[in-house]
Amino acid sequence: MFKKLPVLFALLMLLSVPALAQDKVFVNGIDANFPPFAYIGPDGKATGFDVDAMNWIAKEMGFKVEHKPMEWSGIVASLKARKIDMISSGLSKTEERATQIDFSAPYWTIKQVVVVAKDSTLTADQALKSGLRVGVQSGTSDAKTMADVNGQEGREYELVEYPSSALAAQDVLNGRIDAAVMNDAPAAAAAAKIDVKIVGEAGLPNEVFAIGVAKDDPETLKLVNEGLAKIMADPYWQELIEKYQPGQVQ
Repeated sequence: MFKKLPVLFALLMLLSVPALAQDKVFVNGIDANFPPFAYIGPDGKATGFDVDAMNWIAKEMGFKVEHKPMEWSGIVASLKARKIDMISSGLSKTEERATQIDFSAPYWTIKQVVVVAKDSTLTADQALKSGLRVGVQSGTSDAKTMADVNGQEGREYELVEYPSSALAAQDVLNGRIDAAVMNDAPAAAAAAKIDVKIVGEAGLPNEVFAIGVAKDDPETLKLVNEGLAKIMADPYWQELIEKYQPGQVQ
């Protein structure tokens, strides 16, 4: 009888694994104002394309997820410090970030566009080559690239940084800045809500969105990649695209 106890114990442990997996809570750092990918809805809850996608992945892969709004400029540092477990919130994969954190497979391609007031006659070229005030979201790849190329190829502007692209678009409308550069999806979301318009691309390289995880966390990276592959092959992925209409069908 005593010889059977180890076997019985092992069976009990195996039976308990799914329950333990379901109790695991991953904290996802998000931008609280980056529609349509991540934002806080009228009910005070996190929502958006990336939020809904991660909720589906969590359910499919057997874990729980908590979405934590954070200051975007410090979100990579928070991931490195393990204050959060992942970033699924319209995070551009860049060479600089890849030296600090790991990325999942890409799931969305983006381009940077120029936004002006709906009654403005500015073209994208004029907005970026006339010494005007141009808004960008701080802590983004857009902000860094725009700063790096200022003064090159006739570019001349005064960069004004904002906590979110939505606030930059609002200041375009209010006349505090002349234009704003942002990803095409949040630009389209802004144009659908307030009197601003997209007048062209900003002439910056296209980028991809991917989910960020800590460098020393290969288990989470594997889990995320498996879940991402499943959702992108599931009809629900197209449902999310139709629901949030993030600029283009991938």
